[in-house]
Amino acid sequence: MGFKKDFVWGGASASYQIEGAAAEDGRLPSVWDMFCKQPGRVENGSSGDTACDHYHRWKEDIAIMKELGYKAYRFSVAWPRVIPTGDGPVNERGLAFYDRLVDGLLEAGLTPYVTLFHWDYPYALFRKGGWLNPESPEWFARYTEAVAKKIGDRVKHFITLNEPQCFIGLGYVNGDHAPGCKVPIWDALLMAHHVLLSHGRAVQVLRSLVPGAKIGTAPACGVDYPATPDDIEAARESFFNVHDSPIFTMALWNDPIFLGQYPAKLFDKFGAVMPPIGKDDMALIGQEVDFVGTNIYNGAAVRRTESGGFEKTPRKDGYAFTASKWPVTPEALYWGPRFLYERYRKPVYITENGLSCADVVSLDGKVHDPARIDFLHRYLLCLRRAADDGVDIAGYFHWCVTDNFEWAKGYTDRFGMVFCDYQTQQRIIKDSGYWYRDVIRSNGDNL
Repeated sequence: MGFKKDFVWGGASASYQIEGAAAEDGRLPSVWDMFCKQPGRVENGSSGDTACDHYHRWKEDIAIMKELGYKAYRFSVAWPRVIPTGDGPVNERGLAFYDRLVDGLLEAGLTPYVTLFHWDYPYALFRKGGWLNPESPEWFARYTEAVAKKIGDRVKHFITLNEPQCFIGLGYVNGDHAPGCKVPIWDALLMAHHVLLSHGRAVQVLRSLVPGAKIGTAPACGVDYPATPDDIEAARESFFNVHDSPIFTMALWNDPIFLGQYPAKLFDKFGAVMPPIGKDDMALIGQEVDFVGTNIYNGAAVRRTESGGFEKTPRKDGYAFTASKWPVTPEALYWGPRFLYERYRKPVYITENGLSCADVVSLDGKVHDPARIDFLHRYLLCLRRAADDGVDIAGYFHWCVTDNFEWAKGYTDRFGMVFCDYQTQQRIIKDSGYWYRDVIRSNGDNL
């Protein structure tokens, strides 16, 4: 059976991680710009001020994607580039960049998939309370309107939010990411509700301005998969369970959108600190969307306990891991899509998947990354198995196109299929890029 004929093969990126030009053409700071200025927050004191200089080198990057046969490119729009103060005058110079980028992609035969928010929240809005402010859904709606009016005549695929678990959980609960805060659980849950309302308002705006729009979200997804064939239900329960840290719960971010309600266990565990929910809130959050997007990198095996519950099994000594010390678990790309499709009954896009490797330019001037090829081969075999078993897999976006600014890790992790020399901005296609090109050409039949 394999992947369907119109399967979407592509690569992904995020604005702050690649664009650079942090103070050009009217752009004002995001929370990440300010976070990077704080000593000790980012490895080596790095920032996204220049990153991959994609703002000036986008033509070269599109040419590389075309050479590698990408069918689509998932990129994000920088809110502080489009509306520098977050909620105010639209910056036409900033919008013009994305206008040029979209035209360039279409001319090269690549379908643009636009993520509206990938973590670079306008600092000016943070100073007004950010996601805690009840006006935040309207701020996001007005930003969405500006983007839709500019490129919605050509862009039909939109992802509203990328990994809310991370920009709320790591940004406001753990404090490891921008803006580096640690708030109590009731504030985190209030922000989560406002984020979901923002998604709903963005969907409304896109439906009104972009005929034929296909819309979804892209939460992160650490997959719980069965340790044995007898543990499938245990893994499913664990996957959608409400954790003690509820912001990192998959169902928190998907159930309201696809099922129209928060998970019942969320109220069982955190009802005393849940935010007030307006009578029309769930209808707004539950606006009809077209696909489930999910970022999957790894997972953990789950087994049924003697008491009838479930637990994650310990990893074996010497288990495989990536350069960023993430476990290698190809099973995640089978069970994650399967569980999501069975629960929400929408086509599934793998909006991110990949790994960090210790990539270097070899003496022959090339970048040989056999570990990445092996990783992707294993994971894509599992994804194809999911398709064989009837899961509606719509597409796969490798993270990422080029090496880039990897948030709090700075430039110490390399996730790209294209090597980036940050001093010279030279791009070198890695062996994995050419391998991926052949996978695309065969639609995965050569795996």
